[in-house]
Amino acid sequence: MDDQTDTRRMKAVLVLAAALAFVSSPFWSSGFGGFDPNAYPVPQVDPPVQPAGYAFSIWGVIYLWLLASAGYGLFVRAESAGWDATRWPLMVSLVVGAPWISVAILSPVWATVMIWVMLGSALLALLRAPVEDRWLLQAPIALYAGWLTAASFVATGLLGAGYGVIAGGVGWAWAMLLAALAVGIAVQRNLPGQPFYGAAIVWALIAVAVQNIDGSVAVAALALIGAAGVGRAAFLAIRPG
Repeated sequence: MDDQTDTRRMKAVLVLAAALAFVSSPFWSSGFGGFDPNAYPVPQVDPPVQPAGYAFSIWGVIYLWLLASAGYGLFVRAESAGWDATRWPLMVSLVVGAPWISVAILSPVWATVMIWVMLGSALLALLRAPVEDRWLLQAPIALYAGWLTAASFVATGLLGAGYGVIAGGVGWAWAMLLAALAVGIAVQRNLPGQPFYGAAIVWALIAVAVQNIDGSVAVAALALIGAAGVGRAAFLAIRPG
C-alpha cells in the first residue's frame, strides 16, 4: 500500500470520527431549541427571520445521511480520489460543528461566526463532490450545506437585529431572505442533477413563512416567493431547461 493510499484511508477515518462527534453533539449538550431571546441587547422574541420550530427536524435526516456517507466512504470508498477531494473541507465543517450547540447556548456571536465557517467548508466539499455515488456523497453534503445556507443568514439576521444594527427585525428578515435567495439560486445552478441543496433552503423558507403567518405578512410572502425561486432552480437541476 503506497503513501497516497494510506493518506486517503486516514482521511476517511478522520471524516467518520468527525461525523460521529457531530452527530452525537445533541446528546452531550443540553440540546438546541433556538438562540436565547435574551442573549442579545435587544431581545429577539419571535423574530421574523427565524423559521418555525418544526423545520429543525431536518437535522435528523442530515445527521443520519452524513453518518451513513462517512461510513460508506471509509469502508467502500477509502481509496477513491473523488471522495478524497471532499474530505478536508467536510472534516473542517463537521469538527467546527461538533461543539456548535454548546457554543450557541452561550454566545450567539461566536455561534454565528462558527456557522459561517461550517457553511464555507461544506460548500467547498459540495462543489468538489463527484457524481460517483451521488446518493451517498453529494446528496447528503448538499442537504447539509443547503440547511447551513439558510441557518447562516438566519443567525446573521438575529445578530443584526439583536444588536440594533441599522434595521429592525423585519428589515433584517428582508435583507437576509433576499441574500439567502441569491446565494441559494447561484449555488444550485452549479449543481446539475443534484436538487437537495435547494430543497433544504426551500424547507427553511417555507418554515419562515409559517413563522410569520400571524406576524409580518410581507416577510411571509417574500419567504414563499423565495421558496418558489429556489425550488425552480432545484427542479431545473433535475430537468435541465
